[in-house]
Amino acid sequence: MVPTIRTTATPTTNRTVFRTFGALVLSLGTLTATGRAHAATASPQALPAGCSGTSPITCHYAVAPGDYDVTVSIGSTASAGSTAMWVEARRLMLDTTKTAAGTVTQYSFTVDVRQPEGEPTGEGGTGTPGLDIRFTGSAPRVAAVSVKPASRPLVAYLAGDSTVCDQPTAPYTGWGQMITTAVGPGAVVANYADAGESSGSFLSNPVLFPAIVSKVKSGDLVFIQFGHNDKTTTASAYKSHLTTMVNEVRAKGGVPVLVTPMVRHLFNGNQLTPTAMHVNSLGVDLPAQMRAVGGSLHVPVIDLTAKSAALVTSLGPTASAALYLRASVDGVTDNTHFSQYGATKMAGLVLQGIREQHLPLVPYLR
Repeated sequence: MVPTIRTTATPTTNRTVFRTFGALVLSLGTLTATGRAHAATASPQALPAGCSGTSPITCHYAVAPGDYDVTVSIGSTASAGSTAMWVEARRLMLDTTKTAAGTVTQYSFTVDVRQPEGEPTGEGGTGTPGLDIRFTGSAPRVAAVSVKPASRPLVAYLAGDSTVCDQPTAPYTGWGQMITTAVGPGAVVANYADAGESSGSFLSNPVLFPAIVSKVKSGDLVFIQFGHNDKTTTASAYKSHLTTMVNEVRAKGGVPVLVTPMVRHLFNGNQLTPTAMHVNSLGVDLPAQMRAVGGSLHVPVIDLTAKSAALVTSLGPTASAALYLRASVDGVTDNTHFSQYGATKMAGLVLQGIREQHLPLVPYLR
């Protein structure tokens, strides 16, 4: 049987009770931590074991790399709260949620734990081994946390660049960090995107595409978005790289999905420039080449170029700047990378495409 660990905490004392069955190691068992406040007092609710702080509340669980089912109880018997939940390298799992005093609501997720926990090449830092959870908000409240190994979840792997990756430092945010709020338990996002990668460099680096292929099982999805760093890639090379990725994913029984790159915030008057639309320095229309590969190989294509162009142009040069990084708000002006708001909008467009293509992830979307 699987060992079970239960921890109950009150405002004045912490008491841990262990019930262990068999000789299985702890990392393969279930970790459950709960906090309980005395109903007769107005004291703040105690934190689950493994958690500390007030705002943010941080929790750490010493588990091995893998996929884990995480259930949290948000709220408090003693006070109102406003709580958001992040895991690992700034992956948002639960957007800001308000709870009234006496209200505790349970939420479940499946979380991918890796080492390094952010970008696979370690750019921006490697994080800490194990599972890290952070509860933020104006008044974060968490009553319980449960962590247990997931049983063969559907995995959605992300292959891409800095516009997709788990950006380690705010305000930079990739859409892969925001799409996680929409994915329910039983499916998990494994973000292998890495800053600065082109289609060719991602394909050849052992910790990037080869690492994904080594893990893909039948039915898993691999979302492939490249173009930002293919500034000098020829049309034939770009198509060859994408074709190789598609074929290798299919050889493992996986489902490849091509995602054309979202536009840059570069305007000529009220029109996006060719550079914004990813026509590279050789004159190669990269999104058109990706669409052609999708058509010839019968691969689903999410046209994020077209979707993002429609959004950005509808807002216009001034209002659409909020999607990207601005010196007045973020301390830096960047016409390629996204604010959290912008990354959330891009994630929403990807989710729209997932539903339009009727991909196997759809039944797991919230």
